[in-house]
Amino acid sequence: MTQLNVEIAPKRLELLHEVLPTVTIVALLIDPTDPIIAGNTKNAVSATALAFGLKLHILNASRESDFDRVFAELIELRAGGLVISGGPFFTSQSEKLAALTVRHAVPAVFQYHEFAAAGGLLNYGSDATDAYRLAGIYTGRVLKGERPADLPVQQATKVELYINLKTAKALGISFPLILLGRADAVIE
Repeated sequence: MTQLNVEIAPKRLELLHEVLPTVTIVALLIDPTDPIIAGNTKNAVSATALAFGLKLHILNASRESDFDRVFAELIELRAGGLVISGGPFFTSQSEKLAALTVRHAVPAVFQYHEFAAAGGLLNYGSDATDAYRLAGIYTGRVLKGERPADLPVQQATKVELYINLKTAKALGISFPLILLGRADAVIE
């Protein structure tokens, strides 16, 4: 089983750009200890930033203690938005990252809805429930006697968009109605 992550990271930047069309400086937060996700995400998001004429800064964090430095850098760079890369470390820290983006007034996007639910501006990413459902189906097939080596790799393809309007209001951001209409959930 695999989920969409790196493949839709450019879309996260695109959504942030749609919400903040006048922002020209953005940052991408990656975990350098996860080189495959970090490298692929960096390449994909860099290409999208270039296409939109955005200056992209790459910031690194691999421990919770790195977050204060990262947010100080964001302020120093005058970044108008932050895209947070996927990966296990950032997923485990999504609530803390959401709180920091609110405290430092940095519009940010991440992959899982827990981020938006905890106060982050928006999320766009794989629906974890869909991925777990597919994993359960595979588990059932194995328990019924199918060999795991005979089962094809599957990718969860359902994505979800959550928008936190409470955070948007606090940041002075208004969402285009068309984007609100595309959202799976709007947190007010």
